[in-house]
Amino acid sequence: MSTPPTASDNHQTALAPMSVAPKKALRLKALVCEVLARQVYLVAAYSPNIVNIELLDKGLHDRVGRLRDTMQDFINQVDSDEYDAIVLGYGLCNLVLQGLTSTKLPLVVPRAHDCITLYLGSRERYSDQFKQCPGTYYYSTDYLERGGVKTKDGRRPVAMGSTGSISQTYDELVAQYGEDNAAYLMEVIGNWHNHYSRAAYIDTGLGKSADYRKQAVDDAGERGWRFEELIGDIRLVRKLLDGPWDDDFLVVRPGQRIEATYDERIVTAVPVAEPALSKETTE
Repeated sequence: MSTPPTASDNHQTALAPMSVAPKKALRLKALVCEVLARQVYLVAAYSPNIVNIELLDKGLHDRVGRLRDTMQDFINQVDSDEYDAIVLGYGLCNLVLQGLTSTKLPLVVPRAHDCITLYLGSRERYSDQFKQCPGTYYYSTDYLERGGVKTKDGRRPVAMGSTGSISQTYDELVAQYGEDNAAYLMEVIGNWHNHYSRAAYIDTGLGKSADYRKQAVDDAGERGWRFEELIGDIRLVRKLLDGPWDDDFLVVRPGQRIEATYDERIVTAVPVAEPALSKETTE
């Protein structure tokens, strides 16, 4: 009986020399959510390209508009004389990529709904996991070691990739969303754990994984969830930094912007002046 592959096995396979080496080392500027820090630094160390990495606080996910503005400001400041392209270590993540554009350099983004796709290595694997158990609360070493268990005030975050609180007060919700929505949101937030039935720890094989796995196990026991461990896969992160940028990625040319497609493509590139897509126009 064969032994199932481990995260370390996946690293060795994913980091093996490419069969066709790039003709020229590219100079890339990478803007990455900090929950992918370990994977991105590991891959960058082995990359044939020259990659400079900038991490953004995962807490910015709480304010999508602010995160989008931060990313756009970063893109605008990248020197086109120093780099060949800008790569984004983000999924669509609540439409945070929507509207991002670059005037001088190509933007490269993975076709991913969120960071879970990047942890699992493909859209197909993410889709399989979602179909098997849509009510899954995901954990990883990077997420937990960067404050992913509770926010600084002791509140529990909504899900991996966000530090948004699920125990906000009524007054806070009124201030953020308006009085009409506050009562409904209080009811939903109060029952948040009922929407989940599985705690899935994604083992990337990096960092003190045993310690953080135990945290996920304890959390599952406390909430009455089934615990499951998934093996991480860094292949998609490697392709983001190394290439080739095939159908798993969107390359946005100067003069184009990113638009959500609401289908299996996840994102597409359209001219900056073109009207935004909607769910109705893509169905």
